Amino acid sequence: MPAADAATLLERNATAEQGSRMAIHFGDRQWTHAEYLIECRRWQSLFASVLQSRPQAAQGASAGRPLHVGVFLDNTPDYLFALGGAALGGSTIVGLNHTRSQEALLRDITHTHVDLLITEPRHSAQLAEALEVGHPDDQPPVILSGRYGEPRGGDASGDSPQPPGSGWLDLDEVLDSPTEVFGASGPRVGQAAVSDDVPASPVNADTRWALIFTSGTSSDPKAVICSQRRLLVTGNRMKSIMDIHHSDVGYVCMPLFHSNALMVGWAPSLVAGASVALARRFSVSKWLPDIRRHNATYFNYTGKPLSYLLSSTEQPDDASNPLRVAFGNEGSPEVLDRFGERFGLKVIDAFGSTEGAIAVNRDVPTRRGAMGVAGETILVVDSEGGPCPPAEFDPNGVLVNPAEAVGQIVNTAGGGPFEGYYNNPEATDAALRDGWYWSGDLGYFDSDRYLYFAGRTSDWIRVGGENFPAGPIEETLIQHPDLIAAAVYGVPDHHSGDQVMAALVLTPEAQFSPVEFAQWLDSTSGLPRAWRPKYLRISTELPGTGTNKIMKRQLALEKYRPDRCGGDPMWHRSSSNESFEEFGDVEAESLRADLTKAGRARFWEI
Repeated sequence: MPAADAATLLERNATAEQGSRMAIHFGDRQWTHAEYLIECRRWQSLFASVLQSRPQAAQGASAGRPLHVGVFLDNTPDYLFALGGAALGGSTIVGLNHTRSQEALLRDITHTHVDLLITEPRHSAQLAEALEVGHPDDQPPVILSGRYGEPRGGDASGDSPQPPGSGWLDLDEVLDSPTEVFGASGPRVGQAAVSDDVPASPVNADTRWALIFTSGTSSDPKAVICSQRRLLVTGNRMKSIMDIHHSDVGYVCMPLFHSNALMVGWAPSLVAGASVALARRFSVSKWLPDIRRHNATYFNYTGKPLSYLLSSTEQPDDASNPLRVAFGNEGSPEVLDRFGERFGLKVIDAFGSTEGAIAVNRDVPTRRGAMGVAGETILVVDSEGGPCPPAEFDPNGVLVNPAEAVGQIVNTAGGGPFEGYYNNPEATDAALRDGWYWSGDLGYFDSDRYLYFAGRTSDWIRVGGENFPAGPIEETLIQHPDLIAAAVYGVPDHHSGDQVMAALVLTPEAQFSPVEFAQWLDSTSGLPRAWRPKYLRISTELPGTGTNKIMKRQLALEKYRPDRCGGDPMWHRSSSNESFEEFGDVEAESLRADLTKAGRARFWEI
């Protein structure tokens, strides 16, 4: 712990010695640590007024718990002010994903018992649509912030539009007079709340600071409980790993509703008394100019941003920038090497999840494709919980025994820093069953206990009776010089099991050659025949979460159906063909007929 609690850390950063240092950069505006604390105290007062206005109904999930504040914003200073205000007063920030809408967004709000919503004009219509799905009496009050431009529709000029929701409140007015707005006759917050005879819990390191949703790439997102202790300890660890000092500047363009931005981007700057430069969202064209403009020295990522940045036109001065380190996960070895060399920095790609229950040792000699050496309590196990044997590789480095070596990554010592899923005891129990932590992630060990990531448990593909993971196939495909991104998933075979399908994103200058790609797969990729994609989909963009993780469940649902794939060109290759052939409406109908004839018509829909 870098301090007794988050409030102590904020106040320490704002002392005379350190308070003049920068804490936040946003566009042309800046806030020192002293100014940040002042603004956080205003938000603390706002949250306290809302908490006191809650009706006296000591029932349901609201009884005896902190105020839950749903934040539905881009990466603006208001997001960090809300986090600071919550830290000072013991409220809980619920990071809402702005890639979710309507029923899905309403589900996240109601599942986490949000008492108060904070949004901005560009997301106001989206939020209003979600709230309209629910019952009006169950809706929390909404505060609208127009303080940082970007009105609805993305037009940064002119005045912000009127909020679409009836009775929505203006943030500046509420911050100026919170007790007047949220008095005895003010907005009612939720249907169940803390009664007067339930004392407020003291704020300490174990106070719940945030609910952070998992990415939801394979199921509905789960809200991971994060105490002040969890975020501060992780921030301290990341400060050490990236060697961050008060003079460093982090560039945070990954969304703040996700653990990567909070724990890798912002938290270490808080611990070190350093600063962050916020970008509303990740942008390939703005990334390097922003890095130079704010003199950013470290950068956090998750998913595919490194691949997207590499797809931009290379310039001779790309490495002329202040960055020295990037930290993230899910980057392929090929991409990591190219990115570090092109932009002149060290890239640390580690295994990580919002739950934080599994860590690997990075202080070892690097091994291509490996995340590091795992501690002795980390195992890779089969469906029965037995340890999987070490991986075996051919001369090209291709895994040759996936059915035996690949299994679920577990921690036999338990959940460690994982504090459970909010309002989801079934998922918590499943993750912590039998005293172990079950990650839901696939991996394999080599003979030296280097751990390799192989995707999610939903990423298994079964072809001809052989089970194998999608991860190693994706790592191989991305080595093709014309590819930016590749997602591999199983689609129904008309006989039984699956066939391999890959959705590919090409570099801007590339033209897909079905003959060349087939030849590359056969002679260069090193992939076993059963692993080579039988179906290809060429896309300009893959469906993703707000954290740039690919939504494979959506791709698997769309599969090879032209009516679901939005006009993306698709290709098919039979086992006897030396090239891929176009796969359109006629070929799709023929395949559908084959599925029906084989009694597998249901797989056309699911």
